[in-house]
Amino acid sequence: MNFEGLDPGLAEFSPAMHSTLDPVLDAHLNPSLLQNVELDPEGVALEALPVQESVHIMEGVYSELHSVVADVGVPVSVSHFDLHEEMLWVGSHGGHATSFFGPALERYSSFQVNGSDDIRQIQSLENGILFLTKNNLKYMARGGLIIFDYLLDESEDMHSLLLTDNNTLLVGGLQNHVLEIDLNTVQETQKYAVETPGVTIMRQTNRFFFCGHTSGKVSLRDLRSFKVEHEFDAFSGSLSDFDVHGNLLAACGFSSRLTGLACDRFLKVYDLRMMRAITPLQVHVDPAFLRFIPTYTSRLAIISQSGQCQFCEPTGLANPADIFHVNPVGPLLMTFDVSASKQALAFGDSEGCVHLWTDSPEPSFNPYSRETEFALPCLVDSLPPLDWNQDLLPLSLIPVPLTTDTLLSDWPAANSVPAPRRAPPVDAEILRTMKKVGFIGYAPNPRTRLRNQIPYRLKESDHEFDNFSQVAESPTGREEEPLHTVSKKYRKVTIKYSKLGLEDFDFKHYNKTLFAGLEPHIPNAYCNCMIQVLYFLEPVRCLIQNHLCQKEFCLACELGFLFHMLDLSRGDPCQGSNFLRAFRTIPEASALGLILADSDEASGKGSLARLIQRWNRFILTQLHQDMQELEVPQAYRGAGGSSFCSSGDSVIGQLFSCEMENCSLCRCGSETVRASSTLLFTLSYPEGSICDKTGKNYDFAQVLKRSICLEQNTQAWCDNCEKYQPTIQTRNIRHLPDILVINCEVNSSKEADFWRLQAEVAFKIAVKKFGGEMKSKEFALADRKELRSPEGFLRCSSIEELKNVWLPFSIRMKMTKNKGLDVCNWADEHEWGPARAEEEHGVYVYDLMATVVHIRDSRTGGSLVAHIKVGETYHQRKEGVTHQQWYLFNDFLIEPIDKYEAVQFDMNWKVPAILYYVKRNLNSRYNLNIKNPIEASVLLAEASLARKQRKTHTTFIPLMLNEMPQVGDLVGLDAEFVTLNEEEAELRSDGTKSTIKPSQMSVARITCVRGQGPNEGIPFIDDYISTQEQVVDYLTQYSGIKPGDLDAKISSKHLTTLKSTYLKLRFLIDIGVKFVGHGLQKDFRVINLMVPKDQVLDTVYLFHMPRKRMISLRFLAWYFLDLKIQGETHDSIEDARTALQLYRKYLELSKNGTEPESFHKVLKGLYEKGRKMDWKVPEPESQTSPKNAAVFSSVLAL
Repeated sequence: MNFEGLDPGLAEFSPAMHSTLDPVLDAHLNPSLLQNVELDPEGVALEALPVQESVHIMEGVYSELHSVVADVGVPVSVSHFDLHEEMLWVGSHGGHATSFFGPALERYSSFQVNGSDDIRQIQSLENGILFLTKNNLKYMARGGLIIFDYLLDESEDMHSLLLTDNNTLLVGGLQNHVLEIDLNTVQETQKYAVETPGVTIMRQTNRFFFCGHTSGKVSLRDLRSFKVEHEFDAFSGSLSDFDVHGNLLAACGFSSRLTGLACDRFLKVYDLRMMRAITPLQVHVDPAFLRFIPTYTSRLAIISQSGQCQFCEPTGLANPADIFHVNPVGPLLMTFDVSASKQALAFGDSEGCVHLWTDSPEPSFNPYSRETEFALPCLVDSLPPLDWNQDLLPLSLIPVPLTTDTLLSDWPAANSVPAPRRAPPVDAEILRTMKKVGFIGYAPNPRTRLRNQIPYRLKESDHEFDNFSQVAESPTGREEEPLHTVSKKYRKVTIKYSKLGLEDFDFKHYNKTLFAGLEPHIPNAYCNCMIQVLYFLEPVRCLIQNHLCQKEFCLACELGFLFHMLDLSRGDPCQGSNFLRAFRTIPEASALGLILADSDEASGKGSLARLIQRWNRFILTQLHQDMQELEVPQAYRGAGGSSFCSSGDSVIGQLFSCEMENCSLCRCGSETVRASSTLLFTLSYPEGSICDKTGKNYDFAQVLKRSICLEQNTQAWCDNCEKYQPTIQTRNIRHLPDILVINCEVNSSKEADFWRLQAEVAFKIAVKKFGGEMKSKEFALADRKELRSPEGFLRCSSIEELKNVWLPFSIRMKMTKNKGLDVCNWADEHEWGPARAEEEHGVYVYDLMATVVHIRDSRTGGSLVAHIKVGETYHQRKEGVTHQQWYLFNDFLIEPIDKYEAVQFDMNWKVPAILYYVKRNLNSRYNLNIKNPIEASVLLAEASLARKQRKTHTTFIPLMLNEMPQVGDLVGLDAEFVTLNEEEAELRSDGTKSTIKPSQMSVARITCVRGQGPNEGIPFIDDYISTQEQVVDYLTQYSGIKPGDLDAKISSKHLTTLKSTYLKLRFLIDIGVKFVGHGLQKDFRVINLMVPKDQVLDTVYLFHMPRKRMISLRFLAWYFLDLKIQGETHDSIEDARTALQLYRKYLELSKNGTEPESFHKVLKGLYEKGRKMDWKVPEPESQTSPKNAAVFSSVLAL
């Protein structure tokens, strides 16, 4: 029920209001209700007895039978008749639940459900009761024992729940989504987005879900997809209650008036057959609750908060004679419920009393109720006490039943053998990494189990490793080791951090190619494999890099920046931190469940295969939408615009979109055809084949055709019949995409068994075709010739390569004249004419370009990797050769593989998730030129996001048009950072510290200083970066950033977006300037920029001797420049200027690098002085800094 229109005082109810409740009766309570009721000192009723006087009940007419006190003075928030036993459940605003047995309302159980929040809904199940509070779902036995306690997000405000079947529950509230929870696994399985937030009431019929919203609307949703089918705008103010029976929906609520909300005395009634409103029903009470009570007719019971109740027919007129009055103890009725048998009504009031009205003297709550179990009486008081301190106490005083059978203690010793539990074997990973010191071994914790806990196996049995179920893939959740072994290169790779961070980590050990990997330690980096797939699609790479828009968080822009870094890298790994930062801000990503918490990602919680398939659909849709925004400012687009965006349609749509016709054929003969498009397809497996173990052969092309040209029977609306009818829905293809994207949907063991079975059948056919007597490892020479293609290269050298292979490398598609589609597997030796000539006849050949697979590893929680066929253009740019090669991309591990490895799927641990097929000669269809869209205008003056910034606070002068940097110009750079997530580390048993996960930093301030010219040393960029993420530590001592500096509402700094400043730095990099700074490697890493090494002049390395420590900027400035900097806090302007001065000093001392020997002596003197001073700058007598130097006097004048 929606409480917006009720007494506002009740909304602020707190248990503290009644904490001092005196046991004396409240003035509003009826004394007859509390006769012989014992109250404890806190004022809570311990027993509730019915009214003493006999009540005469007239058959067929509802009258009050009993009234009891549930919780003295605490308003009743919800009441519910048990659907399985003769019980009535009551919940209070104080979070207390009470149950009453039978029509006499004898107290059965009473317990606390929540300590602070009110109980908002109760649902009875066979084995217990579900209680819903604000952000908690609790399942408890009828006696009060907790079965499970499911905590929702703290931001949730839940109001309603609906049991859709025995194991599935829908939970809704004031947020813009409804959660689906599986009661077996106690996990959230779906999150349905709701267009109109505020779902406070939910009902269900065999046709729809009905959702009542706080805005006064009632939405009818599909039972499968939860999509809105119809919507009724019932009330202009708010909805109070509604109910559904048969083809009628009745609702009551509040309407907007000039003075506020007013209770509407007209009930809105809707006919669900015609989906329209019928004549409103005027009643004589202020309706707050209503229920259908279909006994002989479809009667409606309308209840007001003041206690008036009226019965009437929904299609008739209300009669004032049909009104009766409930006498609440408190001023208001708070809840109302009807039993399943329709023989009893329950009312709860604001003073904690429950009133039972029935239409017979001995009513039953359910038509068929099971017997209720009661607690056995306590027998302790009837037995004599025994003093165990007396040694001579006879044990015969303990009553033991007489028996003639042999006692268990008389078991003969010959029949028993001691069998101690065997200790489990030590983890192989521990033995492999163990280092011995004397007789003690030390090894890092492999994190396969909880610390200091070793479970014993009571039964030694081999269980097949199958985690396709909904159970989370946690590395600590499985005790049995799998029977399979995951290949080392497919295992989840992690970065080992040291004191120097990543500087001494050998990435070259994992990647010996010139292609760039992606680092996995960033939140939501599970999508690294899909980023690589999109990058190695040449048209997509060029299209994305040509895109630039004004949106702050545009995934296409950020993906283009990341692709640019992958282009520049020569084997060094990149990180997608800025892309994933923008990804986390997209509301649709959160609604689809694509944003993982750090704990979920680390443990592999949830199905990664389903996750990456949802991400695949999301990213294609998002890029398609971003590319459709063509009208962007000239400063961002560039003079020529994008070479791709020549038409109104998105090029992503041209690449991936498949145009279709959806036909619905009713059994009356009426046919409806509508056009649509999709960016990808989902495999639909043959019905019955999943459970068929006979080994029937299905080509992949057959399954793909069935999935594309899908035909299914479903209920749909027929305009001719004017009702829902069984229809046959078919899908015909009008235009095939250039890139065919397929989600495999192998989400359960049934689909996995289908893939496994088809691979086995295909392997048997291959062995039979080439001779069953051949050796399993090598073929005879004659057989090898049979396996050669016309080009002469060997297709496969071993029969083992054909194991676990069902996927073809190429498929052929042909559009027929009658809108049909022919799909078949295509081998290399088949004849293929000129591409254009074939395509004129509607024939296309698609080659496999990438497969994304889910690696199931119980020790690490699983991971996602990609097999990608890298084309000639990429090899030409990186390695100067023209050939194609398959590679494995496992985050920063990149390794060339055989092409058969890309299609071999051992379903025990390597499960296909996504397939990418591309048309032959795809690159020739598109213009692959990349025109840098970033122009010099990004360096010109721009407005600040901060509302309070004034010109007097400006700390920089933007570049003029005549000052634009040229190739080789010097730019002093420094950046300051804040911490978003703290570092995670563990202390080893030998006392050393091991970094598990580094702290997550975010750039907060970027400063660029002119390095030459008349204004040398004057900043032209000094941007504070606005952030929407929560800052854990501002690091003020080291960064100079204070709380509020990054807040646009109160900041006095020049505040910009990260994207705006990023574009400025990208332009400087592309133009070829040289950056001078101290510790630039870390700065560029956090900013997420890839800068060529010849454009970086880092004073950390200029003043460094091999195998010696790095020297701080403060010490270098004091030693070489006689400057005292970084006194209280760091200032990026000061640091950038100092770095420029140090570089000038370096050129002076080394004679522009021509006298390295003399400079080496200078460095030796530097290190000797540093050791003597313990690398500390002496405290200054008078503070000296670059700000006081004469060279910067012009800056201060500004």
